[in-house]
Amino acid sequence: MPFPFRSHERRGRLLRRGSIIDGDGYRANVGIVLCNAAGQLFWGRRSGMEAWQFPQGGIRPNEEVESAMFRELREEIGLLPEDVEVLGCTRGWLRYDLPQRFVRTGSRPVCIGQKQVWYLLRLIADERKLCLDTSQRPEFDYWRWIEFWQPAVEVVDFKRDVYRRALGELEPLLPAKTGCTVAESSPAR
Repeated sequence: MPFPFRSHERRGRLLRRGSIIDGDGYRANVGIVLCNAAGQLFWGRRSGMEAWQFPQGGIRPNEEVESAMFRELREEIGLLPEDVEVLGCTRGWLRYDLPQRFVRTGSRPVCIGQKQVWYLLRLIADERKLCLDTSQRPEFDYWRWIEFWQPAVEVVDFKRDVYRRALGELEPLLPAKTGCTVAESSPAR
């Protein structure tokens, strides 16, 4: 399925020319909203924490945005491009500021927040392919399926607005529910 927005191509070219932290102090990042056939979303608990979030991660220098998304998908939840269908992405960068306590003022350039392109993916493989321990330091130690708007309430407070904006842009791209039953929650595999 073609992307609903042509700007994803432009975003990739801009990243190749510049730093992963832009002139305003925002680190380039991708976010992944993975849905199942029932329209529920993957929700991961950060390893060793009581914090839940979508898979996300930084874009490396000279890396295309979509390539970064597939790399993060593999690193964080063990899925390959053939395990998902890309339904679309946000029209532009969505930004959030880090709380002051997380800003590393001694680093140069100083990163004050993240700018993200969010992708909506549909799982087309068996959910048993989800694997949280594909890297030396897994991002997540547990996952579950949740209702579409629940992340905007459950995520850490400084990310709530960007989650609401991303979900608002991506919701029209969500396929109709098929009525399939899925596991309510699953431990790390």
